[in-house]
Formats: sequence, C-alpha cells, structure tokens
Amino acid sequence: LVSIGRKLNSDNIGLENVGINTEKGRIIVNEYLRTNVDNIYAIGDVIGGLLLAHKAMKEGEVVAEIIAGEEKKMDYRVLPWAIFSTPEIAVCGLTEEEAKEQGIEVLVGEFPFTANGKAVTMNATDGLVKVVARKEDKVLIGAQIVGPEASIMIAELALAIKNNLTLDDVADTIHTHPTLPEAIMEAVKVPLGSVVHIALRR
Repeated sequence: LVSIGRKLNSDNIGLENVGINTEKGRIIVNEYLRTNVDNIYAIGDVIGGLLLAHKAMKEGEVVAEIIAGEEKKMDYRVLPWAIFSTPEIAVCGLTEEEAKEQGIEVLVGEFPFTANGKAVTMNATDGLVKVVARKEDKVLIGAQIVGPEASIMIAELALAIKNNLTLDDVADTIHTHPTLPEAIMEAVKVPLGSVVHIALRR
C-alpha cells in the first residue's frame, strides 16, 4: 500500500471576498452543505471529512436537489469506503466498538473467506466479512470486509444499512453460488444461529 496523502486546496479562490467561513482551509458547511452565505454551497474534499470521489459526487447530487427545492441532506452513516490493498478492505456504518461507545447493544457475525467456495477457487482466502446489528431489532448498522473484491461487496451492505434491513432480511435473500457475496449471507446468519459452513462458537 502506497499513500502520499491529500491536502485541502481552497486558497486563492476568493472565499474571503464573499465572507465564507473556513477552518484550516476547510469550508464550513451545515447539514445541508450550505455555507454561512445563504446562496453558496460547498462539496467534496474542500469541506473535509473522508476525501473520496464518490462522497463528493453524492454531495453534488444532494446540493442540486436542495437547490431544486427538495428536502435533502447527506446521510454519511451509509458512506462506504475502501482501501485497495491486498487483500482489499471496505467499511460502511459503525464498527462494533463505535456502536458500543454509543451505548448500543449489538449482535455481531463474522464469516471467513476460508469457508467460501469462490474464494477458495480464487486462492484468495485471507480475510472475512463482519456485520454489526442492533440487538433490539436486528437492524444492520455496520459492516467491515477484508478480502477479495471487498470494495465491490460492501455496496450490498451499504444498501442494507441505508434501508434499515435486518439480519433476517439479508439472510433470506438468495445469493448465487459459488460467489464471494455468499460470505455476506453467511455472516448475517452467524448471530441468527443458522450459518451452515462454519461451526458456531458456544
């Protein structure tokens, strides 16, 4: 993994001429991506947070919808991100630790790629899928994947988190065999006690 870092670049674009508030080069916006100047919005790396192209693209869509009169705001809770290492790493929502810090009781499921047929045929069995759900209603609130195609697989879990799907909802969704996303189906079955391809811890 090679990383050279990124730096905000808001210099020499005239922000001071219109009185836009900044902090260490970051343009300050509210939950609707509006600056302190009513008719000026900001999106992307220049507002800080995760510096990701897909985040900036979605922020642009949200601002366009707001300007068009719709009630919209960004839901950073479901922003997936990935590290394109070997194996890949992908995350969406809360980690188990973050959920517990917020006082949320959780159910956790982990499924290793060593037990996934597709990963075995690819000789890419390093890693696992981990899901985090609220204990009270089994609603998915977070997911982490380390393994082959993690950056692609996380989209299914982002969709589940965004739509408040439960462990049962994902477990009941038929996944094509043999494929890597079967590991997602198996991971959500772990806390339900219905996983097939690994032995449950007692």
